Parts: sequence; structure tokens; C-alpha cells
Amino acid sequence: MRIILLSGGSGKRLWPLSNDYRSKQFIKVMAAQDYSEVVQTSMIQRVWAKLKEHGLAQYAVIAASKAQQEIIQSQIGHEVPLVLEPSRKDTFPAICLASSFLSSEMKVDADEVIVVMPVDVDADDSFFASIKQLAIQFNDTVGNLGLMGLKPTQPSEKFGYILAGAVHEQSELLQIDRFVEKPSAEEAAALINQGALWNCGVFAFRLQYMLDLLKAGSWPADYGSLQLQYADLPSISFDYQVVERERNILVYPYDGQWSDLGTWDEWTETMPQHLNGKGIISDDSVNTYIINELQIPVVVMGITDAIVAASPDGILVIDRASSPRLKDLVQPLSMRPMYEETEYGWYRVIDEEHQPDGRQIVTKRVHIWAGKQISYHKHEFRDEIWTFIGGTAEVLVNERRLHAKAGDVIHIPAGSKHAIKAIDPVNLIEVQIGDHISESDICRYEYDWDERK
Repeated sequence: MRIILLSGGSGKRLWPLSNDYRSKQFIKVMAAQDYSEVVQTSMIQRVWAKLKEHGLAQYAVIAASKAQQEIIQSQIGHEVPLVLEPSRKDTFPAICLASSFLSSEMKVDADEVIVVMPVDVDADDSFFASIKQLAIQFNDTVGNLGLMGLKPTQPSEKFGYILAGAVHEQSELLQIDRFVEKPSAEEAAALINQGALWNCGVFAFRLQYMLDLLKAGSWPADYGSLQLQYADLPSISFDYQVVERERNILVYPYDGQWSDLGTWDEWTETMPQHLNGKGIISDDSVNTYIINELQIPVVVMGITDAIVAASPDGILVIDRASSPRLKDLVQPLSMRPMYEETEYGWYRVIDEEHQPDGRQIVTKRVHIWAGKQISYHKHEFRDEIWTFIGGTAEVLVNERRLHAKAGDVIHIPAGSKHAIKAIDPVNLIEVQIGDHISESDICRYEYDWDERK
């Protein structure tokens, strides 16, 4: 058995905390597994911890976009193999690429059962035990594709529904009769009365099945070659491209805790406390939550059944029942993320300014963890000014090494190569000044700090 964890792309269902760079699986507002701890964790951290508990992490790879590499490694370490999409597409091409990686890079046998699951789920131990059972029971069948079907808890419009028939052979798997994609609430209620299950995005197949699909599409099964031709793969979901076209398909019913936490209303149900971050909620604000990532307090008084979320990207005040409609409302909003978690630490944009002469000024607060570094690089179109407010670090500017501490100011002109390595945790203010400021304005270089002491 092998597992492909799908780390989805951008999302605005949990705006302003989620954006193009920080999808919901990376947001740290969930309680730790041990509720006596005050540490908050993300969905990907909880899922990875559960996989470890059930002895499954060693069989897993994560399929993600390149933009997510740093935050994944920041949150769960470098031990997990990453399959990075050359460009952001959909679940079908991502599963194709991960399957080719398992085959040509990890030399997984073609008859091995592969289970695909999303990384952004909130589930208990029974779900991860069922992942194992799906693989075991599917392996004993001649089915081409297996799904996990979740017993619905309500007539939801955001899920696809599975109508199953007779039990397949001697297993607990059921033969699938048909699918109904995201019906109305009234239709969903009728489907539930017929015993329909939710399609929760968990698939099982033998590796050869995906290799055959690649061959049928005239795409290479070799991982390196498929990376080069990734743009040729259709940007389409696995459900549309594969599941709905397959006839020899089975489902494993699951009746237990599971949620994709796709709305703020669902998310707040998992929070052990109503106040998260600086703020005050009055006693008459019943069933109201504050999620505040800012350093200023948020005060809510006399408002019931509401959610107030504040981050560097924006401020949301929403009625809990309206949260499923948030994505459509904020879809037109498009701006650079004001907060990003990285492999070296994190940064928060404090201010952006456009001068009358056309120059841009961006001010960031940057935190670098002890022992971590920002790689050796240069920018062609902007100067940077680093003001150190805490910690000590080694700084490299055009091959010259400097020691920096709180109170030091370093000016890095455009075109200058520079890097920094934190000796202990570093906090600095970075001011970027230039005619064109863009995250794409970067050229990286190799530098070994240990070899060049």
C-alpha cells in the first residue's frame, strides 16, 4: 500500500486567512492533538501526525504545487517525499505525476494498491483505520477503482453523492450504480433517504491502472519525462476524468468523524475556545468567534452567531450561517499575500506605498528561526534595507561576511548578492524600494556557509 496525499491549491473559503499561498490546510487555528497543550496546529500537521500513529507515514508522498514546498517543509519537516507540480493544475494531472513518481523514482510494484486522499481533512482514528481497510479489501477484488463513501450527516449541496448497489463478492465493498454531482438540498435529502454516500475524495487503484491511463493518453509514465510534458496534461479533476467514466468501480462505506472544514462555520466547530488571538468577546455575544492574527485587539459586543477573522490580508465579519457563500463574494479580491510562512520562518507585510515618482516601497517584518537561512540571491529592480530588531546573524553581501545584531542597519543595493543565516532567532524590518517590486524578481545562487568559514 502507498498513499498519495493531495495538497490542494489556493482557496478563499476561509478568507482572509486562506489565500493563493496559504491554503486552509496550513492555517494554525486548530487545537493540538493533546487538548491540554496551548499549541495550535494546522490540518496538514494533524493528518501527518495521524498517519505516523497508524504506521502509514512511511508509505506516503505529498503532491503539491511548488509554491507550497516551503510551508509544507516548515510544518512537517523534510522527511516526506514531495511531488511538486511544475505548474498548478487539477487533481487528475497531480495524481498522474505522483503515480509516475512512485513507479519510476520509488520503484513501487505495478500491482501495489495506491490510496489517494486529501490532506485537508479533520478525521478521527477510525478514518485512518478505514484507509487501511479500503486498501486491503480493494486488493482482494478485481475492481479497477475503489472509493470511500462517507455516510452523510446532513443534506449538503457541496458534495457529490454515491448510490451503491449490491455487496461486491465477499468484501465490505459495494458496487456503485451511479453518481450525482452536488445536488440541491432537496435532492440531497431524497438521495440520503435512498442510502446515498458522500464522495469524500478518497480513491484506491493499482499503480498499473494509472500507468495504463497515461499510456492511453500518449503521456509518458517516466517521472522526469512527465514533468517536462506536464503542460500537456488536461487541467481537470480526477472525478471528471476518471471516476465518472469508470464502470468497474466499488465503494467502501465509512460511518465516522470526517469533515473537510470547508467553511468558517465548520471550522469554528473544531475550536476549543471562542477567542483566538488578541481581543474581547462580551458575554452577550453568544456563539461568536474571533480569529485574530493581528497585533491589535478585536472587540465584539452584542453580536450573536458571528465570526470575526482578522489577518494581514483583510478583516471579515460574517454571520455563521452565511459562511458557505463567502468564496463567491470575495472571489474578485486579488492581491499579494500579506503574510507567508516559509522554510526559514515567516514574514508579514506591514505597509505598501506608491510614490509620486513611480517608486514602490514595501515594508516587511521578517522572522528567521535559529539555524535557518535565506538563500544567496539578488534582486535586479529593488534595494533592500535590513534593520535588525532582535537576535544575531551572519549576513553575506557580495561574498563579504558580516555579523549583525539588534540595532544594526544594512543597505543592500539592487543587483547585490545577499544572504542571511540566523545564529539565534532573528527579527528584522525589511524595507524594499524600487521601480518594480515583485516576488519573481530574484536570481538564486549556491553558497555553502560551512565550507567558506
